[in-house]
Amino acid sequence: MASRNFSMVEYFNRVAAQWKPRLSFNGKTAQDWRRWRRKALAKLKELMGRWPERAPLAAEMVWKVEREKEGVTCEYVVFDSDPFMSVPCYVQYPTGTKPDRSMAAIVAVHGHGPHGKTPVAGWAANAEVRGNIEAHNYDYGLQLARAGFLTISPDLRVFGERGDGGNPYPGRDPCNVQFLRGGILGIYTLTLNVFDMMRAADYLETRTEVDPRRIGIMGLSQGGTITAFAAALEPRFKAADVSGYVNSWLGFGIGDANFCGSQVVPEIFYWMDVPDVAGLIAPRPLLIEMGVNDDCFKFEKLREGFEAVQRIYAAAGVSDRLQADVHPGAHAFSGRLAFDFFRKHLGK
Repeated sequence: MASRNFSMVEYFNRVAAQWKPRLSFNGKTAQDWRRWRRKALAKLKELMGRWPERAPLAAEMVWKVEREKEGVTCEYVVFDSDPFMSVPCYVQYPTGTKPDRSMAAIVAVHGHGPHGKTPVAGWAANAEVRGNIEAHNYDYGLQLARAGFLTISPDLRVFGERGDGGNPYPGRDPCNVQFLRGGILGIYTLTLNVFDMMRAADYLETRTEVDPRRIGIMGLSQGGTITAFAAALEPRFKAADVSGYVNSWLGFGIGDANFCGSQVVPEIFYWMDVPDVAGLIAPRPLLIEMGVNDDCFKFEKLREGFEAVQRIYAAAGVSDRLQADVHPGAHAFSGRLAFDFFRKHLGK
């Protein structure tokens, strides 16, 4: 009886102890990288499951206000992504921006939390949101707009205005419930959110201020998840900043169960790890932010994840397009390198 086990926690720990995803990158040369990238990208597209049908955007600016202290104009915009879903967003840009197609734009994706896009856009509506911003340096949509970019901060599905009142399934994580609901249809919330970020790029291409060749994406935590997957799958994202996310599913997934149904698709770790997904962004520029005191994604594992991505960029011959921002903070947007990173790779 000593070797018998009744624990599902221990079961998955044992299964994963020597786990090696089938398509994790283990090459060294440019030829290895090209062969791996072709196979891994095709498999990732397959794993994402069914994609929605694109709907006409039918974009509407509901209201517009100048934030005089910030030197920024904010618009509340809604567009349709698929025939059954709309996306509410804050769009922000320096006041006085001209409609001359010269501006770089950035999709600023929020993390897992009840307030959705609101703190990312810097709308400190109450003490709870202010605390959220302070804890995570979370208003990067506003910060990037002040720095000269046009930013769009959408609500992800299940969050903010798309959260069905915040507690539709008492005692249960709505991310997990919606993952299960969609799963029986072959539809995954991660795929839907990535799709919505692609539609955000579609919307940005309609903006007369924006140069459609200069669109980036960034996000913290779950926003980092969406950023990594969206940038891997959507080549229109010319540069990406993934904050507080790139480490192995072995640790934060199997070990800590520190994720939700909005952050995975079935069989993903059977085929590839998080650094492989991030590595599929190559040869485009990628910034990875890592907090030494991150208590959500442990720094040692973040560092290992970065090193795995580093090997992919080296094999691709574009090591100079991968940057690390190791900062002394916790689970937060650093911002020490992000502004110059986007200026360098997107222009301003």
